[in-house]
This record gives sequence, C-alpha cells and structure tokens, in this order.
Amino acid sequence: MLNEVYLSEVATIIMGQSPPSSSYNLSGVGLPFFQGVRDFGYRHPSARIFCSSPTRIANPGDILFSVRAPIGRVNVAETTIATGRGIAIIRANNPANSRYIEYFLKSKENYWDLLEGSGSVFGNATKSDLSKLLIPWPDMDVAREAIGCILGSLDDKIELNRQMCKTLEDTAQAIFKSWFIDFDPVHAKAEGKQPKGMNPAIAALFPDSFEDTDQGSIPKGWSIRSIGEMVKVYGGGTPSTRELNYWIDGIHPFCTPKDMAALSEPILLSTERKISDYGLAKISSGQLPIGTVLLSSRAPIGYLAISRIPVSINQGIIAMVCDFRFPNIYALHWTKTNLGMIVSQANGSTFLEISKNNFRLIKAIVPTVEVLNSFMGLVEPLYLGIESLLLENELLNAMRDELLPKLISGNLRIRDAEKIVGRSV
Repeated sequence: MLNEVYLSEVATIIMGQSPPSSSYNLSGVGLPFFQGVRDFGYRHPSARIFCSSPTRIANPGDILFSVRAPIGRVNVAETTIATGRGIAIIRANNPANSRYIEYFLKSKENYWDLLEGSGSVFGNATKSDLSKLLIPWPDMDVAREAIGCILGSLDDKIELNRQMCKTLEDTAQAIFKSWFIDFDPVHAKAEGKQPKGMNPAIAALFPDSFEDTDQGSIPKGWSIRSIGEMVKVYGGGTPSTRELNYWIDGIHPFCTPKDMAALSEPILLSTERKISDYGLAKISSGQLPIGTVLLSSRAPIGYLAISRIPVSINQGIIAMVCDFRFPNIYALHWTKTNLGMIVSQANGSTFLEISKNNFRLIKAIVPTVEVLNSFMGLVEPLYLGIESLLLENELLNAMRDELLPKLISGNLRIRDAEKIVGRSV
C-alpha cells in the first residue's frame, strides 16, 4: 500500500496571471508567453507571442498545467517562460520528483473532466483543487525517480522520433522549394552551371530556359493546368448521427478536420470515428484510396495530410486522388505552398470555405513526368520513414499509457517495467 501526500506538500503551485495585453508582441521582446492549452505541444509548448512585462514566470523543468478549456493537460517548460491565466505552474520541491509528479498528473486527465462546469463561463481548476490532489507517494526517493525515468524514456524516444519526422519533412519541403518554387536547377543551367548537389542524370531532366505564360514565367516545356484537370477532386458528407446503423460497429475510417488538426506530421494513420457499411453508402464520394491528399476546406482552411488508410471524409474536407501526372507528395507540397492563394478563392458569410468547384479551377505549374518521377524517387523514402516513425510512436504511446497507471499505483514492479521498456527504446 502506497502512502499518499497532497500535491501542495511536495510542490509549489503558482497560478498564472495575464499581464496587460499592451505587453504582448510578436517580435521576440521579453519571454515566450503561454496563455493556455492551445499553446501546448507534445511535451513542450510552442511560442506564438512574447511578453515584455511578465507577471508569472516558469523556470526550465517546471510542470505546466492547464486549468481551463480543457482542464488537466500537462506540458513542461523547456526555457524560462511567462504564463497567463489558463496555466498553473507546478514546481516540485525536489527536482528529482518532477517527472514523477508530471506523470501522475497525466494519469489524472479524466479526473479533471468532472470540474469542467465549475466556472461561470468555462470550466476551471482552482489552486485549492490542485493543492488537495492526493498523490500516491512511494517511500523512497529512488523509486519515484525511477518511475519518472522509465516513463520519461518512452516520452524522450517519442520526442526524438518526432524531431526526426520533422527533419525528413523539412528535407522534402526544401527539395520541393528548390525545384518547383525557386527553380534552382533551371537557373543554374541557364547560367551554364551544373545544379549544385544534384545528380547529373536528374539535372539533365531540367530545361535551361524559361517561357512566359499568363501565370508568369515557368521552366520551358512545363505547363499550367487547373487542379481539376490533374487530379480527381472529391468532397464528403456526414451520415446522420441519429441513425445508429450508420455508426454502430463501424469499421471504415471516417476523417474530419479534427482528425487532421491532431496530426504532428501530414500523414493520416487512423481516425477517431468509424462508420458502418450503411454509413459508407450514404457518402457520395465513398471510400477513398490509400495515398489520397486531404485538405480541410473550412474552419479553418489548411490542415493537410496524405491518407495511409482507405478513408471516407466529411463535408469539411476536399480530397485529391492523384496519379503520376500530379503525384500525391507533389500535390501536398503544392497545396501547402499555395495555401494563401487557395484561401483567397474561398467565400462564406459565417466562415470561409473553399468549394470543390472553386478549388478545381485553381491553376498549378505542372513539371514534366520525368522530373516528377525523379522528385518522387527522392521524397517517397522520406515519407516512408516518417510513417515508420509515427507507427513506432503509436506503439510507444500505448506502452506508456499502459504502464503509467500500473507504476503509479504500485501494481507493477519497477524492475519489470524496466525490462519492458528496455526492449523498446
């Protein structure tokens, strides 16, 4: 039987306080400022704005706890930061216990759902709520530290994989920009030079001059086509949620913009909801094939993903089924690069939405098939690497979520958990 202590006995709790809005800026003056959970990343928050007159400051390693909308999400300060009213700072009295406390708080996320109506406008957790939270507390410091290290090693591996995914994605984006935005190989050949860092066989596929079109100057021999000419564009729909037969025992992945918003990389491996055969029959676009490019078309426009599963979509998504003339990874990066133009073609009185018809009319530069094939030969392995890392992270997440309550409750011995984790990281 584990002892229990109040959180306030083992940590200092500092409730956030928002400084005057006049101290906010985007220029990097002051400290990174975090108002609430929407700033949270996987483990560390990501700064959008800065604050020149902070009133509450978290130190590196402090636990950040969202106290509203929604309550109970946990992050960790990577650097010195300022916090607003939506975040409480939890600072372990003994830094060696910080990760143990962090993972205990993560294990209690569902508990905080009970408080989601306690605020007059939105749910909130108070300092008193946090102070009175009871934590299972192993007798020995070394046990608490070991539990934190075991769970932390899984999170560290997940974070490393995420960073590797980003590097692979950035590499693909850099190649796309060089070839199809800056036209570096064409400019080099126009100057009589060998394109820097490019295989001569690939360089030979690029022209050495440009030609004028109604869309501007493009490499000679390439073309301008509407998206509707190059890919099959589909919209979706949502089967009635009142008809249980459409949803009960669902087996077909059903994607919404919410699924796409949750992605760390633009690869869709699963969806929150699934529909039945009856539900699938109610969606005019049916089930779209693996490799389909998905774009959220409203509220907001711009979430992007390549589906690695057969998927159906709701009315908030435009889908592009691609072939070799306009390959899916090229389509993904083209859409990402031209998002501003896409949004400019949207309309709507309540919220902006890009319709399928308007999207189909948008013009795109279409390189030769040979150049596109070479591009895909370079970037497809990068995306296969991303997919492999994401799948590994799914397994690591599941392992951490399974071990967490067992370790916190004392139902799993530290030695046994170390063996399990040691085989995976």
